[in-house]
Amino acid sequence: MDISLQKVEYRYAAGSPFEKKAIEDISFTIPSGQCVAIIGHTGSGKSTLLLHLNALLKPTSGSVVIGDRTVKAGRKEKDLKPIRQKVGIVFQFPEQQLFEENVMKDICYGPMNFGVSEEEAKKRARYWIEQVGLSQEILEDSPFDLSGGQMRRVAIAGVLAMEPEVLVLDEPTAGLDPRGRKEIMDMFYQLHKKRNLTLILVTHSMEDAAEYADQVVVLNKGRKVHEGTPRDLFADAERLAEWGLGVPEVVRFQRLLEEKTGRSLPGVCLSIDELAAAWNEQSGGPAV
Repeated sequence: MDISLQKVEYRYAAGSPFEKKAIEDISFTIPSGQCVAIIGHTGSGKSTLLLHLNALLKPTSGSVVIGDRTVKAGRKEKDLKPIRQKVGIVFQFPEQQLFEENVMKDICYGPMNFGVSEEEAKKRARYWIEQVGLSQEILEDSPFDLSGGQMRRVAIAGVLAMEPEVLVLDEPTAGLDPRGRKEIMDMFYQLHKKRNLTLILVTHSMEDAAEYADQVVVLNKGRKVHEGTPRDLFADAERLAEWGLGVPEVVRFQRLLEEKTGRSLPGVCLSIDELAAAWNEQSGGPAV
């Protein structure tokens, strides 16, 4: 299911003395089955844009096409539930949204709210709890007795149990240590590949954008300022700096290595393995 934004603008408190323009003139398409990262400095409009992807916000002007539905400015929209079932959002710190007395009920809440039978919802809960790396044994436990990492995975299972076609991730690795970040992102990426799930990653992490995204959209001061591949984007550190962004650590290390050795690689490398392979191919031996 494609999602297309067409000249989207959104103003908070429109028509009041407190009116504030958050995003303007934003157009781009997220093709079905792709992993797209949306990045930008704090205040760039990422969070506002995210809420348009399943019609939690409707544009002040312009339109958002979500599959076969068009959400257009100035038009009253009816029955938005199907959109929100197809486009699931995992908000930052999703574990804070847990509320039921046990894990099973928490995961079942979303699917049952969209009309899925209790029996089917429980079947999905048993399946998805394992897909996020947890045992079915915890389904009868209180979510508040779990570790922080387990709680986050339970909350994610609750979104996945609605079986969305598109998964929007709002800073999914916030607050996690490096190992936890890697585990969570690898889990999402495997789901993306196995199920052809469209993945939209809203993040401050240049490392995640470099490693996982097919395309990157950059927002700055409420506008789209760039759209392209991670390799093209991270090859231009000066341009990123103008938008208040940095490059991934591996790119920074590559530049330092080239500076110290006086050798230049033919292109930017987006992982340590890629950097090692490129260096060995050029020099005929490992980097010192």
